[in-house]
Amino acid sequence: MSWDSHIWMLYILLIVFFTAVAREIAKRILLRFERRVDATKTPWDDILYRSIRRPLGWLIWVIGISWATSIAASSTLQEQEFKEQLLVVVGRLRDASIIAMLAWFTIRFIREFQDLMVSGVDGSKKSTWDPATAAAVGKILRATVSITAFLIILQRFEVGISGVLAAGGIGGIAIGFAARDLLANFFGALMLFIDKPFAVGDWIRSPDKEIEGTVEDIGWRMTRIRTFDQRPLYVPNATFTSITVENPQRMINRRIYEHFGVRYKDVEIVKPLINEVREMLKNHPAIDTTKTLMVNLVSYGDFSVNFFVYTFTKTTVWTEFHEIKEEILLLIAEIVRKHGADFAFPTQTVHLPDQITPEPDPQ
Repeated sequence: MSWDSHIWMLYILLIVFFTAVAREIAKRILLRFERRVDATKTPWDDILYRSIRRPLGWLIWVIGISWATSIAASSTLQEQEFKEQLLVVVGRLRDASIIAMLAWFTIRFIREFQDLMVSGVDGSKKSTWDPATAAAVGKILRATVSITAFLIILQRFEVGISGVLAAGGIGGIAIGFAARDLLANFFGALMLFIDKPFAVGDWIRSPDKEIEGTVEDIGWRMTRIRTFDQRPLYVPNATFTSITVENPQRMINRRIYEHFGVRYKDVEIVKPLINEVREMLKNHPAIDTTKTLMVNLVSYGDFSVNFFVYTFTKTTVWTEFHEIKEEILLLIAEIVRKHGADFAFPTQTVHLPDQITPEPDPQ
């Protein structure tokens, strides 16, 4: 056994050693880079560091292992043709791994960029994009990168891309006929991302279907809604293309619209009573006076003189609105009592003549 015939083992050990050293050096460089990144205010170096950290380590090992494998194959195999074929395969695997690492880095960068767009570029937590749009764009970009990397790898292994695309086109037609509902849901999701009738976190409802609750997730096939009794409701996205969707979350005011009835014997004080209610609403800090504000006599009922209140609150928060409405209703009741009036309730008045003459006895 000669030393020259086994020198390749030393080469492999040296390659593995230097690969490990290169990996450790890269790790230390990244740690120093991380400290510099943390000291800066710009978020772009942060997402670059988080995106490249893991793929770079694996890339170093891929290059080292492929180099060692090539040396081992060249030194141990005797048959020239098989050796050349194996070296070609090793080279293609190395190239495919490098492409995969680059795609991995790009996908991680897209994900980090997506999170950045949602949280705010300046770190103020002010969203640049809404989460649903950011998620949709991120999914499309990641799918594009994955498909592109896959096609490049196929081309590196000398697989005809045109044949794959042609087969994919024929297969796509067949799948399209077999999965019409799935495609309808996909395009329904696409329209949701483009038109943005609602976003994650919005309270929505539909007068056409029994749909009401808070949107938790908008997927490619269905949207998950949490109803007010905390049940999850899964709605296919195609449904939203054919129904009316109301989004109360985007209202700018909430309306107070109530009718009141006072007694007929209070009719003489209805005018000053209404004027005071109107002034109270105009001076109330929670009422939006830039919107329509109406307090008017509206009708004479069977047992009451009726007036109505029509106004809008500044807040749209459900709990705050009801607290304000409660306060307004109590203030109106106080004004009614202040004027010596009272709210009417169903009554009947029977008028009897002063003298009642009995009918004569027919006998």
